[in-house]
Amino acid sequence: MTDVVPGASDVVTVSVGWVLVALLLVAVAGWWAACLDAVGSGGRWGAPAAELARLLRQRRRTLLAADRLLWRLGGGGLLVAALLMVAVIPLGRWTLADLGVGIVWFNAMDVLVWALVWMAGWGANSAHALVGGYRFLAQALAYELPLMFALTAPAVGAGSLRVADVIAAQHGLWFVVWMPVAFVVLCACVVAFSVQGPFAAAAAADIGGGVLAEVSGVDRLLLLAGRYALLAAGSAFAVVAFLGGGSGPWLPGWVWTLVKTFAVLSVLVLVRRRVPLLRPDRLVELGWVLVLPLTLLQLLVVSVVVVVR
Repeated sequence: MTDVVPGASDVVTVSVGWVLVALLLVAVAGWWAACLDAVGSGGRWGAPAAELARLLRQRRRTLLAADRLLWRLGGGGLLVAALLMVAVIPLGRWTLADLGVGIVWFNAMDVLVWALVWMAGWGANSAHALVGGYRFLAQALAYELPLMFALTAPAVGAGSLRVADVIAAQHGLWFVVWMPVAFVVLCACVVAFSVQGPFAAAAAADIGGGVLAEVSGVDRLLLLAGRYALLAAGSAFAVVAFLGGGSGPWLPGWVWTLVKTFAVLSVLVLVRRRVPLLRPDRLVELGWVLVLPLTLLQLLVVSVVVVVR
């Protein structure tokens, strides 16, 4: 009996299939977050569907001397960044891209979001959108270092940057139990790079909506969908980094990963509505003076535990 070696066409078919599955899961999770958001603001569950239909009918706005390429890439690229984040997250024994540096990859996609949001603000050639783009850069300076060290904690605990190894290292005890500060910081940073809740200064009403000020129709739909997709992707990564991934009784691993992801996503949507908007300057002060030292202390504790073991 001989082994059958899959051809290039089979590999491409499997890859495309998993990309479509990942895209579907991100879309469903983002839709769930949008529905929860609508209900939390006093609306109905069907409000996102009505908004979707309205934006699909709405004409795209055109502005004088706008850089359409940057403008469109910035808005539509957020969905791509969310999909690339999900690529390294295992669903049971299946992974779209089992990279040896999966944690670094996730952090790199977060940095990509910096460029995309700024491009959405710069490309519009509008004062309010430009201010929104630079506000996001200021906010990113506040949360990026704490996020980087929060991601370093599970990597040190597992002794690997591979996401599957991080999940395996949590057998018997999830990292959230002895890395609570890093977990909370990661969840807060997920809300931050999703430009939502207290970290939505880049799209605030005092600057006419900021990066959302000039987008309409399909462009606005893609930008809004990208924000919810990033929130969903970040929630999924928090699950595999701190909540044991697919570990759990009775159910298959991929089911547990999805259940935990939707639970974390729901909590983030509900909690972020109860926290007031933070000014970027106050956010930088809070991030560097308070959050960063706490995250470093958490990383020191993790390092000591690993050395003692």
